[in-house]
Amino acid sequence: MTVTPAQLPEVLLHVAVVRPVFLWGAPGIGKSSLVRQFAGSLGLECVTLLGTQLAPEDLIGVPELAGGKSRFAPPETIARDEPYCLFLDELNASPPEVQKAFYSLILDRRIGAYELPEGSVVIGAGNRATDNALARPMASALVNRLVHVHLRASADDWLAWAAGSGIHPWVLQYLVQRPDHLWSPPPKTEEPFSSPRAWHMLSDVIHSYGDDIDDETLAVLAFGTLTRNHASAFRAYVKTVRHAFDLDAVLKGEVSWPREPEQRDLLYFLSETFRARLIKELPADRRGASARGRDLAFRAKALLVELAEISLECAQLVIANDDDGAPALPAWFLVEVGRDLPRLAAARS
Repeated sequence: MTVTPAQLPEVLLHVAVVRPVFLWGAPGIGKSSLVRQFAGSLGLECVTLLGTQLAPEDLIGVPELAGGKSRFAPPETIARDEPYCLFLDELNASPPEVQKAFYSLILDRRIGAYELPEGSVVIGAGNRATDNALARPMASALVNRLVHVHLRASADDWLAWAAGSGIHPWVLQYLVQRPDHLWSPPPKTEEPFSSPRAWHMLSDVIHSYGDDIDDETLAVLAFGTLTRNHASAFRAYVKTVRHAFDLDAVLKGEVSWPREPEQRDLLYFLSETFRARLIKELPADRRGASARGRDLAFRAKALLVELAEISLECAQLVIANDDDGAPALPAWFLVEVGRDLPRLAAARS
């Protein structure tokens, strides 16, 4: 089972206050910021330790003499008098000896003679091995000391947050249209991939340049933060914003599909957006179609004919099967397309 960012605080509120939690999730979906926000909601300072940058002595401390006896003195980062949130980030990326040093801190909430103040919470986080990120197997003894929560990216949650967090309007409005582009699986090679963190970075650098950023610079930034497909589509989207050339205008007949060769990326973006609109708004059963849905289906068939005249590839993209080979659009609409397109094409000629 997984939870979304919006569901996570409620889970942590009931679980993390009584048992240590380990938060699993793909890189860049906001695990660290969510933990810090949760700590802030409880009025606790969040102390972050990065498992990849620790040695065992960074947790256990160094020996000191007290009353003729030696004891280990934990570092002041951990040894605090007031309750706090101890966030063990990248815990499962730390070496085995560091993971062992966490055992008593996680299970018994203590290191040596030092015990975490009453009211403190302990939360760990890490990436999954399937994310092509640094992750080492956790010993069963450590796994069994944690309540495991799996976090997934949620476009709805992120967009709700972004609307009030200064995310650039281009990024925000693009993801409103293409929420499926918020996150992509991390690649097996060293190249950018899309994630909430990547989109946030892109927003920041666009803000830095300003809205008069030229197209080539925008391309450098987009391709430097996102997957190639998403970067290309975002670049095309910005062109639609700058030229008042959006899908709604095409659907209303106010403008036609872009035909110039230099506008091919724009045509491809509009085709993808057209497909996403049809998938979202056409009902699975024609009998359940509203008047708006029937009007969209009628208009869509005419637009497919026009699109095929410009680029057969883009027209095929609109009605193509999904990645699993299953029809993405409703069967009744595809039947109507096969039946009516030859007649519509003949009428146009």
